[in-house]
Amino acid sequence: MVSTLGVAVVGFGWMGRVHTQAYARVPHHFPHLAVRPELVTVAEEVPGRAEEAAERFGFTATARDWREVAADPRVRAVSITAPNFLHREIGVAMAEAGKHIWIEKPVGLTAEDARAVADAVSKAGVQGTVGFNYRNAPAVAAARELIASGEIGTVTHVRIRLFSDYAAHPEGALTWRYERERGGSGVLGDLASHGADLARFLLGDITALTADTAVFIPERARPTGATAGHTRATGGELGPVENEDYVNCLLRFASGARGVLEACRVSVGEQNNYGFEVHGTKGSVFWDFRRMGELGVSRGTAYQDQSVSTVYVGPGHGEYAAFQPGSANAMGYDDLKVIEAHTFLRSVAEGTPYGATLEDAVHSATALDAMSRSAESGAWVNL
Repeated sequence: MVSTLGVAVVGFGWMGRVHTQAYARVPHHFPHLAVRPELVTVAEEVPGRAEEAAERFGFTATARDWREVAADPRVRAVSITAPNFLHREIGVAMAEAGKHIWIEKPVGLTAEDARAVADAVSKAGVQGTVGFNYRNAPAVAAARELIASGEIGTVTHVRIRLFSDYAAHPEGALTWRYERERGGSGVLGDLASHGADLARFLLGDITALTADTAVFIPERARPTGATAGHTRATGGELGPVENEDYVNCLLRFASGARGVLEACRVSVGEQNNYGFEVHGTKGSVFWDFRRMGELGVSRGTAYQDQSVSTVYVGPGHGEYAAFQPGSANAMGYDDLKVIEAHTFLRSVAEGTPYGATLEDAVHSATALDAMSRSAESGAWVNL
């Protein structure tokens, strides 16, 4: 029997819309799910934005203050897609109010923030899912299985990249994303958080790291009105960019493997160039987000001059079968968030965590904090 679950979305920028659309789509792709989301409330402080969302997507109520959502007994689960500096306060409050939470990474500004939300979720006995969406790609699931099976031998090293140009334009507005107090650690929290999660998801625990960071666009113009996404601004008062545009990090894993994680938000000519290369003693596996359904795989006994084959993932990999009937049919970014919505709702229905959890967020945030300390000291940091 399917039951209805009242859900709310707090913060309705681009990611709030993505969560909302995922809720709408999840019953179509996962029809046997024991709970069905019902859009109850959208909360957004920018005037008119919540009302527009309600009209467009069918929420039954709107709110300017997220505290109204916490107090509403109709709401049993909440998507938290507000800016980073609000994650801890909202996440803890929703858990304490008995709401299950689907919260975007990096879950606050520090590992302490992520731990506070994780502890609140655990104490309240509710479920908590985190938006590490790239691990949901069926090809990433296939790569993880390939690595765990030993088909590429013992993993020796990995390179993870996350390059984007979303902040490359010098007229990009000085929003909360660039402020230490509200945005936290810049590209570390925005992109490297995904990289740290992928590294651990694929290879296991990180034990030590050393990092270097840089700011390449030191000033931006302050916006004169409400912003959403990556708004441009001209003519406004210039202010300093307080957090990192770039990070390069060397990693050591508990397995003995080594790694490189590099992320940049001002990479001209790079549009969502995210991916990894994992090398082992007998082979290797490669993934590029922009060719999401493909893996480059090298395996065999040749070692030297061993060829690389392109493998198209299909219904036997991850949650691919919920979207497409045969290999090489394309999936997209929003599909990964539908998978995430499914793991969240399944966790609620069964009372067992699936997908990325708050503990995963704590591990990622711990690595980010270590990167910041290492960049300041120039030394290796043990995790």
